[in-house]
Amino acid sequence: MARLLRAERRAVGTRRRTRALTCFYQALLVLVWFRKGEDKTILGAGFGVSRATAYRYVAEAVRVLAAQTPTLRDALTRAAADGWSHVILDGKLFDTDRLAETTTSVKGDTIDAWYSGKHRDFGANIQAIMRPDGLPIWTSDAMPGHLHDLTCAQQVDVTGALYWAASALHLPTLADSGYEGAGQGIHTPYKQPADGHRLAVDNRTYNAALRSMRCLGERGFAILTGRWRTLRHTTTSPRSLGDIVRAALHLTHFEYRYLPDSC
Repeated sequence: MARLLRAERRAVGTRRRTRALTCFYQALLVLVWFRKGEDKTILGAGFGVSRATAYRYVAEAVRVLAAQTPTLRDALTRAAADGWSHVILDGKLFDTDRLAETTTSVKGDTIDAWYSGKHRDFGANIQAIMRPDGLPIWTSDAMPGHLHDLTCAQQVDVTGALYWAASALHLPTLADSGYEGAGQGIHTPYKQPADGHRLAVDNRTYNAALRSMRCLGERGFAILTGRWRTLRHTTTSPRSLGDIVRAALHLTHFEYRYLPDSC
């Protein structure tokens, strides 16, 4: 991270010895924030800088790290080249503070844009693609929490990229029932009949096979939130969560030696 920050300072023309912290200590400050979710006022005091400087240093590092993550097309191409048989699509609501922003629902009612009725909490919806072993390889921009997983996937054009991966790369996608009707190449379980009858044995077998193939892959978000505590709750604008999660994804790829130039 220090090397990336040094390159960023050179790119923007920062003069030597004009920053309160060196690239190394700025990187250390940012890693502490990601790892512990520390309040930036306390964090800045620990490093001998002001609250405003701590905010600015974290924002700069998040922007630099997020820019290193692969595009969705590149992530899918690499997964296929690595020999994986499929990928996992999943979504998660990242917890945020209460927000006053409103929007109009499909019924014409005024609702809180970032409130999820399913989770009964405010947050941002992030879509992610995981390898079958659970390592996340791509995450999306932040979408308002009131939106359904399938709607979010369609609006950030995840579904279009997955159609391409299934047809061109022979890389199908497994997802939960929240993505029912997503389209060709995205496999979801059969739902229980509304009339109360049991599913046919073939459908139950299909669901069991799908769950067994999907279970490890769905721990991708747990890898991110378990390692980087700042993702468990954020007080920043939820629209910036996409970059924060992508920055955490790049740090995770570094730990797992999954960077493009990793040996």
